Amino acid sequence: MSRTILVYAERRDGLLRRVAFEALGAARRLAGEGGSVHAVLAGSGGAAEDAAALQARGADVVHIADDPTLQDYAPEAYLAVLRAAMDAVRPDALLLGHTAAGRELAPRVAAAYGAGHIADVTAIEPFEDGGDVGFIRPLYAGKAFERRSFLPGHPWVVTVRPNNLPPAEPQDAGGRSGGSVQALTYAPPQLWTAVRGLLRRAGGQLDLAEADVVVSGGRGVRSAAGFEPLQALAAAFGGAVGASRAACDAGYCDYALQIGQTGKVVTPQLYIACGISGAIQHLAGMSQSRTIVAINKDADAPIFSIADYGIVGDLFEVVPLLTSEVLRTNQQAN
Repeated sequence: MSRTILVYAERRDGLLRRVAFEALGAARRLAGEGGSVHAVLAGSGGAAEDAAALQARGADVVHIADDPTLQDYAPEAYLAVLRAAMDAVRPDALLLGHTAAGRELAPRVAAAYGAGHIADVTAIEPFEDGGDVGFIRPLYAGKAFERRSFLPGHPWVVTVRPNNLPPAEPQDAGGRSGGSVQALTYAPPQLWTAVRGLLRRAGGQLDLAEADVVVSGGRGVRSAAGFEPLQALAAAFGGAVGASRAACDAGYCDYALQIGQTGKVVTPQLYIACGISGAIQHLAGMSQSRTIVAINKDADAPIFSIADYGIVGDLFEVVPLLTSEVLRTNQQAN
């Protein structure tokens, strides 16, 4: 069964987010033989290069809304862009990343078009021609999963959790034959909010939700300076630094790094928990990581119950040793 799928290719700081390629890969599979995949880009400047990247990975048509008013994210403006793209393409489904922007835009689009909405999808089941498509999403902080599908006759709106679906791979060097780029005409709405400036407290680091490696610290780091070894290890891996709520509450780091039930949910390839006891609220934000390594002096810490590998020891001794080994391996690889 062929479908027309529209992907919101989210950008951040003028660059495409990796989840855009993950949504594009899902769209390519959902479109099926003979289907088409459209992508929509919104922003101010620099869209041509991003459009070429999307075409090279399977987008048949890229719709670009390029306007100074789209320099900074504003929900009313970006919703107008998506509605213009929906009206132009008339897709069977809209796919977005399950990011702060995606979580805000998806239900608004669904409500505007009477569409079904499934959020935080981590897997899409294979389907037979003419059969239902199963969208898998976690429940109860990852303790259970449900399979949901859409009723026929209505468009779909789906948000996909970053770092869970395989990204679209580049096709031939020249991109897909027949691909095109089109300017998207939309009516800028009245804005009820205005962005005067952005303050990034954790600026310069890789986004936690999209990092392949996350090194997190808990109360065991003992101070803000205690995060320095963790930052060195994360840098050696090319990953990001996170924290438990206990570390944030103690003032060791900013709440922007918090992982857990009231923080961010991450699913990296490798999660290294340093000085984290493993409270259920923290496990809710990282238990779906591919590989979990726990470093803690307390051999009875709950974190070891879900860890794939556990090291009972002082993180201030273990982490520098790990960093040295990772750097040595990197040098040998180069």
